Amino acid sequence: MRAPHAAGALTLSADGAYAARLTLGGSRAEGRGWYPERWTLDGPEPYAVPLPLDQPEEPDAQVVPLADGRVLIRRRVADRHAFSLLYPTGPGTGELSLGAVECERMTLIAPAPDGVRVYALAPGIFTTSVWLVAGGAFGPEHVADVPGLCSGGIWLDRAGRVLALDRRPPGGGPVKTVAVDLQRGGEVTPLLQIAPNSDDRLLIAEPDSGLFLLRSDAPGHDRLGWGVLGSALPVRFPECLRTADPSVTEVTGAAAVTSVAPFAVQPGQMLMPESCAVALRIDGAAGSWLGIWRPAGRRLHQFAAPAGWLAGAGSWSREGVLSLPYARPDTPCGVARLEAPRDLPDEAHGGLWRSRGTGEEDGTQPSAAGSSPLGWRPVPLGRAPLHGGPASG
Repeated sequence: MRAPHAAGALTLSADGAYAARLTLGGSRAEGRGWYPERWTLDGPEPYAVPLPLDQPEEPDAQVVPLADGRVLIRRRVADRHAFSLLYPTGPGTGELSLGAVECERMTLIAPAPDGVRVYALAPGIFTTSVWLVAGGAFGPEHVADVPGLCSGGIWLDRAGRVLALDRRPPGGGPVKTVAVDLQRGGEVTPLLQIAPNSDDRLLIAEPDSGLFLLRSDAPGHDRLGWGVLGSALPVRFPECLRTADPSVTEVTGAAAVTSVAPFAVQPGQMLMPESCAVALRIDGAAGSWLGIWRPAGRRLHQFAAPAGWLAGAGSWSREGVLSLPYARPDTPCGVARLEAPRDLPDEAHGGLWRSRGTGEEDGTQPSAAGSSPLGWRPVPLGRAPLHGGPASG
């Protein structure tokens, strides 16, 4: 899960109980302005609470909800980035200042799995600083310096210790995802290495099962691939998740597909990464719609998005129910729920998920029981097969 950077985008708390966004309010006559809004999603009915202050917010402010219902906001104030916690109090909004950091650029990342801590990235010329901006004891705390220009921010464990960052080396070169151990002074370990000169970016990871999705141009142009943290098996690039080659027009149904991006992975599937349901945002000329896919199913199910869906926002339950927040004039705060569709039995795919009797693995077998989905020192993944063959499915 990533913290959104655009005004109006919705970000969820670590447990999915709350969400927050900047929304536009006020009348044209009074002057419209941006203000934070918190959504409560874990009750019988979802509802939104506005959190306006005396002055409207700038559209480049960021908001992230915490597990206790407070909302962290980052504001640019001259050459500083100031942080506060907002919460409803009576008819108004309470604000607790946490301090500020002086730097040119700073971006919040998704909250840590404990729902209390929030980190931010401050990219410099040669290094990227990692700051703990909420959940610390004394205001913003400098945690680590990572060589290179870093972006992203995906948590690889439930403890909130290991953070994956997409890094471009200080002297330039391809982007590779690295794992940063925040309890070892920001120790950096390579995580993704598909090909020496490819850009390999981690998009999402699920700590329970170890399932992750990445985007890489190793196949010749950007493709979505999947793998399992801690597994010796290589990354796979499913054909069903393939978008159009830049030189070719690809049409799905009646709409040309321009991008496919994962935004939620089903949790709680210990040692069963191939069975995890993945929700994907599909963008095309006709707008945005929804895709659901499992590695074992080898099929992309496509659905129309609910009217007013805040595209790219949503969360899975352990039981495989997808919750999609939406806002529209008749329902300013709503959640649509969709149960993950069943895939065809393995035999319908020619038995590709069973042993072929050769004694060799083709990369499509389920992960071995007892393997750890995450070690503290991730290692580079083996080079993936990039072309042809049923193993690429």
